[in-house]
Amino acid sequence: MELTDRVVVVTGAARGIGRALATRFASEGAKAVVVVDIDAEGARSAAADIGATAMRCDVAHEDDVTDLVQQIEAAHGRIDIFCSNAGIAVGGGPEAANTDWQRIWDVNVMSHVYVARHVLPGMLVRKEGYLVGTVSAAGLLNHVFAAPYGATKAAALSFFEWLSIAHGDDGIRVSCLCPQGVKTDMLALERSRLGIDFLEAGALEPAAVAAAVVDGIRAERFLILPHPEVADFFRRKADDYDRWLRGMRRLRANLLASAR
Repeated sequence: MELTDRVVVVTGAARGIGRALATRFASEGAKAVVVVDIDAEGARSAAADIGATAMRCDVAHEDDVTDLVQQIEAAHGRIDIFCSNAGIAVGGGPEAANTDWQRIWDVNVMSHVYVARHVLPGMLVRKEGYLVGTVSAAGLLNHVFAAPYGATKAAALSFFEWLSIAHGDDGIRVSCLCPQGVKTDMLALERSRLGIDFLEAGALEPAAVAAAVVDGIRAERFLILPHPEVADFFRRKADDYDRWLRGMRRLRANLLASAR
């Protein structure tokens, strides 16, 4: 899919990967870019920098997503590319509070469901549309310190797989962005929380991730892997699951030892 003359929506676009995506789509000649975030002021700032439209939306609430889609379709007639990028991180394991588990489920999984529920009908009528989900390498490889994050990202990946299976022959294209470390506030928060430089060595700038997304959309690839080594790790997991689990246990133990 070419990007010129397209109406593009990016959620979680006030900063980080989302802001970089909105900036890149604007530079690629998109007809309209809608910068969406729960942080209204951040969205307005990001939109002003690229001559885009800003809208506030809490993607964890379906009513907000419904209103967002209706307003954009009323203003522009259609949505060609929807980047469901908003996400949060919660650390720990089963001891994490129920409220934290529910919140991350609502943002990291249900937001994608709400987007698809309300964006797909228009795309299916036109027999054309593109859904891009920002997942994470954790959706493929889990996360050694954050069960809520790993579990919700795996669920999100599975949902986008289903969308591609169900609607790939209807003109709907689907991609999942699965990077490892990206130089964002989320990575800095994780370093502060854990006291470990986890994934920082190979962390990419958000602009590099956005460039990979544009390349992935043009090639219509389901998996967009800005860190190519993730594909090798995923193959090793599939080849010998038990060996992979032993390796992940060693990785976790070594990282914890390095923090002492």
